[in-house]
Amino acid sequence: MKPLADRRALVACPLLGLLAGGLLWGWGAPPEIAFAMGTLPVLVLLIAEMIRSLRAGAFGLDLIAALAMAAGLAMDEPLAANIVALMYAGGQYLEDYAHRRAGAEMTALLARQPRTALRHENGGLTEIPIERIAVGDLLLIRRGAVLPVDGTLASPLALLDTAALTGEPMPVRHAPGDTLLSGCANAGDAFDLRATTDAAASTYAGIVRMVRAAADSRAPMARLADQWSVGFLAMTLALAGGAWAWTGEAGRALAVLVIATPCPLILGVPVALLAGLSRTAKLGVLVKSAAVLEAMARIRVLVLDKTGTITAGTPALIGMTGPEEALRLAASLDQASEHPIARALVAAAKARGLVLSVPQEVRETPGEGLEGLVEGRRVMVGGVNWVTGTPCLPPPGSLPHGAMRCAVALDGAPAAMLIFADQLRPDAVGTIALLRREGIHRIILASGDADAPVRAAGDAIGADSAHARQSPAGKVALIQAARANGPVLMLGDGLNDAPALAAADVGIAVAARGAAAAEAADAVLLVDDLGRLAATLRAARRARAIALQSVTIGIGLSTLGMIVAAFGYLSPVQGALIQEAIDVAVILNALRALTD
Repeated sequence: MKPLADRRALVACPLLGLLAGGLLWGWGAPPEIAFAMGTLPVLVLLIAEMIRSLRAGAFGLDLIAALAMAAGLAMDEPLAANIVALMYAGGQYLEDYAHRRAGAEMTALLARQPRTALRHENGGLTEIPIERIAVGDLLLIRRGAVLPVDGTLASPLALLDTAALTGEPMPVRHAPGDTLLSGCANAGDAFDLRATTDAAASTYAGIVRMVRAAADSRAPMARLADQWSVGFLAMTLALAGGAWAWTGEAGRALAVLVIATPCPLILGVPVALLAGLSRTAKLGVLVKSAAVLEAMARIRVLVLDKTGTITAGTPALIGMTGPEEALRLAASLDQASEHPIARALVAAAKARGLVLSVPQEVRETPGEGLEGLVEGRRVMVGGVNWVTGTPCLPPPGSLPHGAMRCAVALDGAPAAMLIFADQLRPDAVGTIALLRREGIHRIILASGDADAPVRAAGDAIGADSAHARQSPAGKVALIQAARANGPVLMLGDGLNDAPALAAADVGIAVAARGAAAAEAADAVLLVDDLGRLAATLRAARRARAIALQSVTIGIGLSTLGMIVAAFGYLSPVQGALIQEAIDVAVILNALRALTD
């Protein structure tokens, strides 16, 4: 894409030609030479571009603009030729401006990419290029700086501005050990970050690669528009030639040519789709290409993973019997373990405001549990049989599907029973309802989990079917079968979802839950909010509808104008002015895809 300054210079030539011609006419001098001089630079550059395009195997409607200008000069209609030149140059300028306006959100991401980082070395700080960051490096992130790589927080607190990636307007507070994604900005005091990726493998680098690919992509609709343009060109030449042959008036042929130049086909589709890409980026969803955006607009079936996608992906304490003191002592002991249940127990205790103590003499039995001393008391936390040696079970049927029990003993006596489960995300049910309103008429839950929790999750979200114990190959087979009901979207978060994400018509990875599947997916949900998925599908359908609308209305008006010109009711100058208005209207209409 040429710089806007070059496009402005191209517009200036015919504009100066019109102004000079007007002055000459006012002084009683012939204005034709000024009109011709204003046209020639645009015509020469257009012919040069056409030659380059033909050498690259591309063909478009610029030929009509070149014919109109050349015919205007040859038929002693330099004013019409000058207006066509202004129209063509102005259309190119407006299209470039619209592309930049539509791509503003993605351009902002590229502009924020950091170039250097501060690394702790030998008791001091050294500024290094981000390409030299290695896994394990300890980096200082200054206030206002953008995180150059993914990592874990090595300081007591971090306050991050994630708006550029997720759209979240409020800063997010993080605790030691939390995973922090590159591309977020430090909204608080300086903190230390332990790098877990290098710069090339970071989340932000992947996003930048997707943004650049999306900006350079062309949707099937845009390629189809090129095919339509050949037919439109043939119709234009036939109508112009027919009018000339039937009436013997070359001016009618010229009028037909100028009102067909340039075609809204080459303006409306790319601008509308790029505006749609910008809109989805603002929603926190990075779509890899315009082709993916168009495919999203046609989705009718949703296949989704369970764990980590519609559920939290980690266990949470959902119930307990026994005193809260037993919970506090058990959580104190579990601080010494990295087991997911232990982390969930510690999180639950802290959420209740309980003050935890430092455990001593901790011993962990793999697959069973922990025991140790807390405040002088012998504490055991783990499986029921291991802790109590007795069937301390809840009444039959009272345990939720997919839940698990954990027992607590104090000084050798059973003290509490804890129940953990991976719960549905709070936004899961509402998101499914929104997706159905956006045209998804079949929803399939596919998970590698056991039958009972998968059925329970499927019932909770209102899935049309739920399939448990699915391997990656099994999910691919489900997607292939689901295509009988329409184009399929796959939503997943893990590496095991990657084959299904690649097999679907559109695959969306929930990067906020783990970016392992992002490379296989066609789009990445950056914000931890499933509701953005429905808004993204709505934006895709709106962009496609606006593109079709722009093409239909633009071509319809151009065709009507050509017919009127062929019958002699429009002069070449009038036809050129009318087509200019049509082109501007098409571009402005396409930019509506930026809004909801």
